[in-house]
Amino acid sequence: MDSFQKLIILGTAAKYDVCASTSTPNSKKFAPSGLGRTTVHGVCHSFTPDGRCISLLKVLLTNYCQKDCAYCPNRKDRDIQRTSFSPEELAKVFMEFYKRNYVEGLFLSSGIKKDTHTTMDELIKTIEILRYKYQYNGYIHLKILPGAKDEHIETACKLANRVSINCETPDETYLSKLSKLKSFEKDILSPMATIKKYLSKYNSSQSTQFIVGAAGERDFDILARVNNLYQNYGIKRAYFSAFTPIINTPLEKEKQTPLTRENRLYQSDFLLRLYGFKLEDLPFEKGFLPDNLDPKLAFALKNLHLFPIEINKAPLRDLLKVPGIGPISGKRIIALRREFTITNPQMLKNLGVVLKRALPFLTFQGKCYGDIDSLACNKTEPIQLSWDFGEGDSE
Repeated sequence: MDSFQKLIILGTAAKYDVCASTSTPNSKKFAPSGLGRTTVHGVCHSFTPDGRCISLLKVLLTNYCQKDCAYCPNRKDRDIQRTSFSPEELAKVFMEFYKRNYVEGLFLSSGIKKDTHTTMDELIKTIEILRYKYQYNGYIHLKILPGAKDEHIETACKLANRVSINCETPDETYLSKLSKLKSFEKDILSPMATIKKYLSKYNSSQSTQFIVGAAGERDFDILARVNNLYQNYGIKRAYFSAFTPIINTPLEKEKQTPLTRENRLYQSDFLLRLYGFKLEDLPFEKGFLPDNLDPKLAFALKNLHLFPIEINKAPLRDLLKVPGIGPISGKRIIALRREFTITNPQMLKNLGVVLKRALPFLTFQGKCYGDIDSLACNKTEPIQLSWDFGEGDSE
């Protein structure tokens, strides 16, 4: 099988991994005259806030796997075509794509062919070839395999701009529903703690991913774990992938998780990371986020006693609770009112505030230009708002 055929198989097999749309702000210099540069906006098939489409080669080293994850298309008992790259072969393929400007970086993951440690050896070797033989300085996101040794983790943090190990579920109870061969504490949390030790030393970052709905978990369970990872494990970002049933797996007859649920988790995650919300602020109903309202609007409608707030007096933490105001527009409001009294909504028009969402929750020198009661009366309607939950996210 030639390299192109392998790329089709292993690139397709990697599509279930979610990767960052941004990367680290500073390059790691492995060679003074080397190729590649890590920019503020990272690499994946995604659009950055300034509208640029950026790309990366997202691929598995091998789709052989010894694990039994019930949702996974590459699980050990599934009858599929299997193949592997050698480290030298994959490094060469990537550099050919990079030099032709097909991609801007690499997202490298793998199944577990023989055992975790042997496969990690090959993953590390691939990155070493890129860094030292080809003098590639650009962006690399490397997946850490469950149960990886400390020395592999340190080397990965040294060589890659971002590393990640997938949580998949919130805890051991849910993980046991998906795999009988994985331990949440030993295979996931312990390596995450080890990664944290090396992040600042090697200027790396760490992320993780959850498979939403595969194990019957609630939104609260996922976000409680996410909150814990941010506070205790140095996680930079959490990603959420709505479960999709795969034929010839134990979960093939289960229902697909609605993409709306995945979206609500992302919105709530931004509230926790960037807007100063606490877990208890989020509008859970029996452990789930509402599917007909974005969580920020749902919070506001559930806490009408907090609104409206005066645009000229409210501190930033209160402005960030207002639908339609994000971290950037909130700071712009603070800067504007140092020089002027904000007397009407038009003064906010060029600050990035989404007026139609914000006005019912604001007063301008005591005057309100929106109807908060009408929003409250219609809160059960299936409203889908595309709000500014991503504003200011420049990791």
